Amino acid sequence: MITSKQLREMWFEFFENKGHKKIGSASVVPENDPSVLFTTAGMHPLVPYLLGEKHPMGGRLCDVQKCIRTGDIDEVGDASHLTFFEMLGNWSLGDYFKKEMIPWSYEFLTSPKYLGIDKNKLAVTVFAGNESAPVDTESAKIWEECGISKDKIFFLPDNWWILGSGVGPCGPDSEMFIDTGKPACGKDCNPSCNCGKYMEIWNDVFMQFKKESANAKAVPLAQKNVDTGMGLERTLCMINGVGSVYETEVFAGALAKIEELSGKQYVHSGNEYTRSFRIVADHVRTATAILGDNKPTVPSNTDAGYVLRRLIRRAVMNMRKLGVESGHLGDVAQIYIEYFEEVYPEFLEHKDFILSELAKEEEKFAKTISSGEKQIQVKEVSIK
Repeated sequence: MITSKQLREMWFEFFENKGHKKIGSASVVPENDPSVLFTTAGMHPLVPYLLGEKHPMGGRLCDVQKCIRTGDIDEVGDASHLTFFEMLGNWSLGDYFKKEMIPWSYEFLTSPKYLGIDKNKLAVTVFAGNESAPVDTESAKIWEECGISKDKIFFLPDNWWILGSGVGPCGPDSEMFIDTGKPACGKDCNPSCNCGKYMEIWNDVFMQFKKESANAKAVPLAQKNVDTGMGLERTLCMINGVGSVYETEVFAGALAKIEELSGKQYVHSGNEYTRSFRIVADHVRTATAILGDNKPTVPSNTDAGYVLRRLIRRAVMNMRKLGVESGHLGDVAQIYIEYFEEVYPEFLEHKDFILSELAKEEEKFAKTISSGEKQIQVKEVSIK
């Protein structure tokens, strides 16, 4: 089994050998995009440099960025959705472009020294073209030269990446998928389907345009950039051949702690408690990342604070489904603080703050629940 530590080290070794400089993760609170509450992609902290500002570390960078996305919060508990995840990224700021990046992607994915994936299990997508840019036949040709067969190269109109605000640097992308071996859902089955045949593993964005407003036409940037993103947890899941991200060592300690607290057994294949185990493990990890950030957010009723409050309270409610009363989220958070001690030392630095804020929010929510239960009891008595 490849661990998260091994994957991070493998990533940095590969790209440092390609002349990249390693940079640390930025805050989960974005500085360059006021339209979002949290850093949702690795590019957020680097927007000024994608637009032409010179980075002090040069034009070739690699990192692992802390990211938070809650748009799919109701999907958390399935095999792959998370609210906090780590994004492996490499960057060309006006340096190399497609003819370098695509072969490097192929090398990292297929070389026995790195991920060692059978090339016959890979499928890729490229941009089908629109009013902003033509069909990306160049990327398709390079993939074919690398060894990807034509029937595994798909031209799709959605292969275009821009920030959620629809403003800023943007461009066509080429996504890489693993063919899971599941049967095709029909003659038009492709990686954009939700049938489960294809699982995304990496995305190379060729960021050569920008948009000044959501409705504006994309215009060329002064420099051509590369922005890639590989989700660490999903990659571990796929290369280790397990059925969900929760079967990786990333979540093992937290799930074991929840088992200890609840007296119930976690089952990967799914039972009446599986989803609650996963929601608690995910939401406490995300809350730990938010509270442990060097720009911490506290629970509130507005903006990012509301998202944090919702995560904590959803974790509490799912703990209750497991038979655990309030006051134990800190026990699970402690597992993550220790797990990330070397990677994100800020978690350990803010340990007391993390545990204190979780405890305070749990106490507030416990009072809210208690008050609600008393009101229900009063109504039931009055009805009788």
